Amino acid sequence: MPRSAAIVRGAITSGLRAHGLDRFGLPALLAATEFVAAATKLALGEDLYLSLRHRNDTLRVVAWDQHPRHADTDAVILCEDRRRRSLWLLAAVVDDWGGDWGIGEAVVRPGSRHHHGTKSWVVLPR
Repeated sequence: MPRSAAIVRGAITSGLRAHGLDRFGLPALLAATEFVAAATKLALGEDLYLSLRHRNDTLRVVAWDQHPRHADTDAVILCEDRRRRSLWLLAAVVDDWGGDWGIGEAVVRPGSRHHHGTKSWVVLPR
């Protein structure tokens, strides 16, 4: 998974450039890199899914990692707090862009291996 950050940065840069969305480059790259770093620490060796969507002049970056939901409520709170604190740089950049971000439990889709665990997202307005 450590190589994933470099692969993700290259794919995002190419995708944004191909669609004329270079203006989102720096914050989108930071979001993806920070999400991959968090997933590497919390779901080491597990699959990671990253999505970019541009709609209504807003870019949405979503990451799903396979860090499982804890059964104990206190552990859930502690784990989410640790993840949020590890994303302090992301929070500052998104705030500077007037965007929004969050973390939550990913919705499980029947038959899907990639949409369970933890979902992290960023919304970047123009």
